[in-house]
Amino acid sequence: MVGTPVLFIVIPLLAAFIIPLTGMVWKNSVRIIPGLVLSYMLALSVSLMWHITETGTVVEVIAGWKPPIGINLVFSPFSGFLATLMIFLGLLVWAYSYKFKRNVDSEPALKYFILLMLLVTGSVGIVLTGDIFNMFVFIEIVGISGYGLTSFYTRRDSAEAAFKYLFMGSIASTFLLLAIMIIYSQLGTLNIAEIADKMPMMSNKLKVISLIFFILAIGIEAEIFPLNGWAPDVYTQAPGPIGAAFAGIVVKSAIYASVRLVYTMFDLSGALDLFIVIGLITFIVAETTALRQERLKRMLAYSSIGQMGLVMVAFGIGTKEGIFAALFLIFNHAIIKSLLFFSGSYLVYNKKNKFIKHVNGMGKYLPITSILFTIGAFAIIGLPPFAGFWSKLAILTAAADSKMLMLIAIILTVSILEAVYYLRVINRIYFFPKKKSTEAKKPTLNALIVMISLGIIIMVIGFYPDLITGIIDRAATDLMDKTGYIKDILTINN
Repeated sequence: MVGTPVLFIVIPLLAAFIIPLTGMVWKNSVRIIPGLVLSYMLALSVSLMWHITETGTVVEVIAGWKPPIGINLVFSPFSGFLATLMIFLGLLVWAYSYKFKRNVDSEPALKYFILLMLLVTGSVGIVLTGDIFNMFVFIEIVGISGYGLTSFYTRRDSAEAAFKYLFMGSIASTFLLLAIMIIYSQLGTLNIAEIADKMPMMSNKLKVISLIFFILAIGIEAEIFPLNGWAPDVYTQAPGPIGAAFAGIVVKSAIYASVRLVYTMFDLSGALDLFIVIGLITFIVAETTALRQERLKRMLAYSSIGQMGLVMVAFGIGTKEGIFAALFLIFNHAIIKSLLFFSGSYLVYNKKNKFIKHVNGMGKYLPITSILFTIGAFAIIGLPPFAGFWSKLAILTAAADSKMLMLIAIILTVSILEAVYYLRVINRIYFFPKKKSTEAKKPTLNALIVMISLGIIIMVIGFYPDLITGIIDRAATDLMDKTGYIKDILTINN
C-alpha cells in the first residue's frame, strides 16, 4: 500500500469531525474510530518508508500548485522516520487509553479522543510540511489540543497548568509570526526550500533576529531552558497517557522544527554552537532539578526535559555521527519515556499528588508493572543491554570524534545524577514496605499489552540495535543533504 502524505492530514481531521456524529449512534465508536485511523496511518507511513528507500523523497503538491508557490508536504527518510515514530506512539497512547479510566463516560471520552487525534495530526503536520506558515498552523493545532488535554480532569491544578501552557504558547505564537514576517518581507516566500536557496540574499543582522525569534518560539514547545516553565505542571496534571504523548510526540515535532530550520534554512555560522550551549544548560538544570523532586510525574517531566537538552547537544555537534546519535536518542527516548509514564501512572494510580513515596512496595503488589518501570529506568539511564545504552554511547562517540572532551565529561557527570534519582525510585519499589493508605491498581489488559510491547522493543533494540540503525542512518544522511532537499522540492515535475 503506497499512499500520499496528504492522507496523514486529511483522514485524521475528517475522523475528528465524524467521531461526534457516529457517537450519537454508537457510543463505542468514539473509542474505536481513533484506533482504526491511527492503524491506517501507521500502515501508510510504513508503506511510504519502504517506498522512499527505492524511489527517493516523496513531495506532495497540494491543489496542483507546485512549490514554491503552492503548499507542499515532504516525506523523506528524515521526516518519514519521525512521522512514523509519532504515529506509532499515538496508536499506543490510544490503545493504553482505551479503558485507562473506567469511570470516564462517553462525553469526556469523546473530547479526549478528538483532542488526541488533533494532537497527533498537528505533530505529524509539523514534520511533513514544507512551508513555515503551515508549520505555524500545525503548531497551533498541537497547542490548542494540548491545552484541552492538560485540563481534561477539570481540577483547579489542571486548569492552572493549562493556563501556563496557554500563556507560554501565546508568546511562542507571537515570536513565530514575527520570525515568519521577517523572512517573508526579505525573501518573498514561505517555502522552506526556497528560503534555504535564497537565504544568502538576506542580511546577517535580520538572519540573527529571525533565528532568535524562531528559537524562542519553538524552544517553548521543545522544552528548552528557560522556556520550559510550563512543562512540569502540564506533565503532572495531564492524564498519564498524555504525559507519554507530550514526551514522545509533541516535543519531538518541536525538535524537528528547530533542527529543520537551522540545518536547512539558515546558513549562520555559530548556530550549532548555540544548540550545544542551550542543550547543555537544559540538560544540567533539568537533571539536577529532577534529583530534588518528590512527585513521580514531575521527576519524569524534568528527566524528559533533560533528555531533550541532550538531543540538542547531539545535533549541535554538527557531524553526521552527532545527528545519528541525536535521532537514535529521540527514538529511544520516545519509547522508553512512554513506558515510564505508562507504568508510573499505575504505580501511583490512586493518589492525587503522585508522590514518589507512593511507589513503596509496589514490586510485590504490581510485579509486572514494576518490572516494566525498572526496564524503562535502566534503559533511560543508559545501562547495557537496554536500548538507551546505544544512543548514549553514540553521543559520547560523536563527541569524542569531534574532540569535545569537556562535553563528554559533563554528560557523564550529569548522567550519574540521572542514575541516582531513578535508582532511588526502584529502591522504593522493591525494598520499602507499602504504605497502608496506598491501594495497588492493576493495569487493564490493553494497558498491560502496550507496556509489555514497549518493554520488548527496549530489550530487542538493546540486543539488536542494527534493526533500527539503518533507518536512522538514512535519516541522518537526509538531514545533512541540504542541496538535495532544495532540489527535490524546487525541481519537482520540472
